[in-house]
Amino acid sequence: MGEGNQLKTVPPGQKFGGHPYVAVVIPALNEAFSIGLVIQAIPRPLVAEIIVVDNGSTDNTATIARTSGATVLSELKKGYGTACLTGIRHAIDHDAEVIVFLDGDFSDYPEDLPELVRPILDLEYDMVIGSRMIGRRERGAMLPQAVFGNWLACTLMRLFWGYRFTDLGPFRAVTVEALQHMKMFDPTFGWTVEMQIKAAKLKLKCTEVPVRYRKRIGTSKVTGTVLGTAGASVKILYTIFKYLVVKV
Repeated sequence: MGEGNQLKTVPPGQKFGGHPYVAVVIPALNEAFSIGLVIQAIPRPLVAEIIVVDNGSTDNTATIARTSGATVLSELKKGYGTACLTGIRHAIDHDAEVIVFLDGDFSDYPEDLPELVRPILDLEYDMVIGSRMIGRRERGAMLPQAVFGNWLACTLMRLFWGYRFTDLGPFRAVTVEALQHMKMFDPTFGWTVEMQIKAAKLKLKCTEVPVRYRKRIGTSKVTGTVLGTAGASVKILYTIFKYLVVKV
């Protein structure tokens, strides 16, 4: 893992599978103050479509996303994973070959996207995690409970399945072929860890690249509250132990 600094240079817009189609899926809930900034920062030469899945926002997230140039889908059933699944279905229906997942709170740096997809485009990896742990984090961008939770989950995955991840970061790139084998299911907080566990159990070719991370705009819906932190922690641990016995 963490082999990004050894990759060859890939010019923007390089063909993938003979036909370039990289789609970006952004699940969003009340991100009106940040979603436009996220969309504007995405390197467009490499991206065929930006898909914002509005997960029941009560502000003008959808309007801003649409006027910023994104395709906007509505998913009223709440859940991070549910919104991602809606975006995946649209991307596959429009012949996407690689899907990049990105949060709508402007904590990630969309400008890092070319480095994120490079292992897939150039070295035929199946999945690339943008790791905040080996990248540069703004002080205070990740709360202590988030850092510990990442460490614990990644340690357990290494012990149980032998894959060395350092982060459960949401900024990641996956081939559509790999996603179809994974048969993603989790509708909420277990989404990222489910994907990494299934990648490990399926013996997919995975790596990590360092990405930058800053304080998000607004309050985190997960680590921003005690209830959210507890709920996410329980769900992540439940998902890990569940897949010790559940086949993929």
